[in-house]
Formats: sequence, C-alpha cells, structure tokens
Amino acid sequence: IATAEYWGTGIIDVGGEPCQLTDYRASINYQTPGMRVNFTCTLPDGESHHEIQAVSGTYAWNEIGEPGAGLVPGQGTAVPAMETANERLARLWSGPQAWVKAARMGGDDTQMAREGGRLVLSYPIPLVPGATARATLSETFQAERVEARVGDVVTEWTYSDYGDYNEEGNRLDAFFAGRIVERRGGRTRLDLTLVNTDISNIYVVVPVPESVRQAAAR
Repeated sequence: IATAEYWGTGIIDVGGEPCQLTDYRASINYQTPGMRVNFTCTLPDGESHHEIQAVSGTYAWNEIGEPGAGLVPGQGTAVPAMETANERLARLWSGPQAWVKAARMGGDDTQMAREGGRLVLSYPIPLVPGATARATLSETFQAERVEARVGDVVTEWTYSDYGDYNEEGNRLDAFFAGRIVERRGGRTRLDLTLVNTDISNIYVVVPVPESVRQAAAR
C-alpha cells in the first residue's frame, strides 16, 4: 500500500474548541512522504471553519482555497507553516498502516518488547530528528495505540473497529481503523469515525509550492 485516503465524521479541536466535522478527508503518500488533511467543521457558535493542512518531506503549509493551492498562479494561496512540520510528520507516521512502514524503515533502531502481554514496537519517526513512537499491538498485530514523542510533546492515537472500509467492489482485505482518537495533554484533538477509505494505490501527491520552499530557506 503506497497511498491511502479516508473520509470521516466526528469532532476536531479548533483553537481549543470542539468543532463538529461536516467534511473530513485525509490523503497520504507513504513513499514521498506527504499528507493533506482537508476538513470543514462547525464551531459551537455556529460559525463554519475550513482548513487544508499539508506536509511533504520536511515542508509544512496550509492551503487557502482548494487542495493544491499555491501551485498554479491565481489558484489559491499556500501559507508556510514550517513550525508544524514535525507534528504533522508524527501524525502521518503514527497512522493505522503507517507505523509498520516507519518501524521497518527504522532498521536496527526499531525495538520490540512485550509489555502487559502486548507486543510493543518502538521506532524513530522518519524525518523528525530525535522523535520516537511506540506502537502497542493487538493479538492480531494491529495497532491499538501509538504514542509519539516529539521533543517534550507527547501525542497519543488510539485505534479500534478495524475493517475494510473501501467501497463495495473495491475491497482488498487490507484493514484500516474505523475509529481514530488523537489526544494530547489530556485533551481530545480529534475523534473520527470513518465513513470510507480508498487504499487501492490511488494517485496521491503532495507537491511543495515554490513559495513554501523559498520561505523555508530564509
């Protein structure tokens, strides 16, 4: 599996407030690597909020307008967000299918142990110096919990309800977590229930806009 997309409903944290998702789509390329999260939600005061968060390699930015904004003049704007790159890479490499890829990439730096009857893999997070993650696996070797440490910041993801959420007729028996919960510092940042996935190696690219490259080089 080289790429993945998934759609879901639930609640996401926006500025410390719970925002009810009306649309959520995550697109991932594990080989580049890159990830784009495009969501719209409704804040408690009824205001609609829309964000497109992107990371590719060590570059991070937000897209204003449509996905791919900033690549073609006049079609949206790319706003550099380099301070979020490590956080977004940690999210990518802690995903339900990403952790095993990152653990394999870790080579001799990936460690395996048993804790409380569960198999635990500790691995370095690719492209984030000094950052590590720990994946606690179920008896069927699916991640139940992944904890990522980037500097002093610890983020935890819990995964459950694994199944094949691809559309009927395109199912691959490649299971994905049906519920994803992200927490940090005792606060829930995302509680997502999947609607469907597409993990049939669809075309997903997250090219870095030139304006973002230039801003990072300053």
